[in-house]
Amino acid sequence: MAREEVVLLDDAHRPVGTAPKAEVHTEDTPLHLAFSCYVLDDDGRLLLTRRALSKRTWPGVWTNSFCGHPGPGEPFEEGIARRAGQELGFAVTDVVPVLPEFRYRAVDASGIVENEFCPVYLARASGTPHPLPEEVAETAWIRPGELLAAVEAAPFLLSPWLREQLADERLRAALAAGAPGRARD
Repeated sequence: MAREEVVLLDDAHRPVGTAPKAEVHTEDTPLHLAFSCYVLDDDGRLLLTRRALSKRTWPGVWTNSFCGHPGPGEPFEEGIARRAGQELGFAVTDVVPVLPEFRYRAVDASGIVENEFCPVYLARASGTPHPLPEEVAETAWIRPGELLAAVEAAPFLLSPWLREQLADERLRAALAAGAPGRARD
């Protein structure tokens, strides 16, 4: 299996090189390209995932459906489809950008830094998740309003990027509207 590469970026979000994914996340992580995806089903429920306890950063924390890194030259939609299959064992459809300019930096309790230009997407579930245990400890389908209540009541249980993304009204509105590609009644 080829080693996974991430795209390194300058402060204007232009590619400046690549680095092995396994080596890029440190106490001094360079800015790199990523994505976050929120998956909704036909009933407008959101798939949350709990990070595996073996994860190097934020183990056991609940977060959005999945995240990943597009490979060099890989369009976001292809990277999202690839990662949904790898991490969750299912396909997604109707992938649409919601926060195309999202960028964040967060430091885990261990000192490891996330430093990502990370556009946020919404997608529609196609099938039932069968998560990879090395990535996902648990999954839960919840109503978007339940997630917003959890952010208020227990933010420490949720990933920092999820909390920051949900602070943006555009994402909250998109989640409330339901699954992309489907007219809501």
